[in-house]
Amino acid sequence: MKATLTSLRTLGASLRMLLIFTVVLGIGYPLAVTAIAQIPGLKGSANGSLISANGTVVGSKLIGQNFTDAKGNPLVQYFQPRPSAAGSTGYDPTATSASNLGPESILDTLPDPSVKGDTGKQSLLTQVCARSLAIGTLDGVDGSRPYCTADGVGAVLGVFWSGPGYAGTITRVVSLNQTTGATPFIKTYQGVAVELAKFGEDYSAAQVIPIRGNAAAQPAVPADAVTDSASGLDPEISPAYAAIQEARVAKARGITLAQVQSLVAKYSTGRDLGFLGEPRVNVLQLNLALDQQYPKR
Repeated sequence: MKATLTSLRTLGASLRMLLIFTVVLGIGYPLAVTAIAQIPGLKGSANGSLISANGTVVGSKLIGQNFTDAKGNPLVQYFQPRPSAAGSTGYDPTATSASNLGPESILDTLPDPSVKGDTGKQSLLTQVCARSLAIGTLDGVDGSRPYCTADGVGAVLGVFWSGPGYAGTITRVVSLNQTTGATPFIKTYQGVAVELAKFGEDYSAAQVIPIRGNAAAQPAVPADAVTDSASGLDPEISPAYAAIQEARVAKARGITLAQVQSLVAKYSTGRDLGFLGEPRVNVLQLNLALDQQYPKR
């Protein structure tokens, strides 16, 4: 009987402690943290740094978004964000991620001509080249960059040799990322005519050689304009990327370049604490300010 009473007292004490800690940690602590988070100065960040326009939430200061039409084309009156690999159309906060492609990703998977709609799979190099070319065309700047062809793919050759390994004489040269319909980015390589690649052919025996080309060492289109951020949600761009878009936005809205530059400066942020990170421009805030002050005519 004594043992039974001891067990019951122990069980009762355990239940009381469970109840106390449930109330304190399961109810009290969350309510206290929530209350503290609503203190002026903390409330905006705690609630997601949401931004409203005309009484409607249009986004978050901390999460980027696309400014495109229904077909995915950039809207010329807006500053464009950096590319995103989060979700199928980018900037999906439920699928935050990077592309996980690295510097060695230079060879495309060619599209299968027998499969309708097959576009293959672009390497990181070709993604960068294609984006740079498109931005150059959109913003009226030089979109060329090293190791890219004029048609926006990675400039990579597959060189076949007569001897074992990569010895002897060159017998064949293939532009590995260009296929039917393209023009080889160079006609010959060391005296051998350059061919276009064909889906299904085995080029594994070829020596893979990227060709730098004549593009400037410092491209006009900055790196953040053509590469994804690690999270895929980056809400900001570099001042350099903002600068090459200013003339386009000014023209689309019928305002002066100086007016656009003034707003860019207003929504620019320097390095944190003066030395951490890089200067940046918040794209959503900038575009909303443009709509409020200089709506498209």
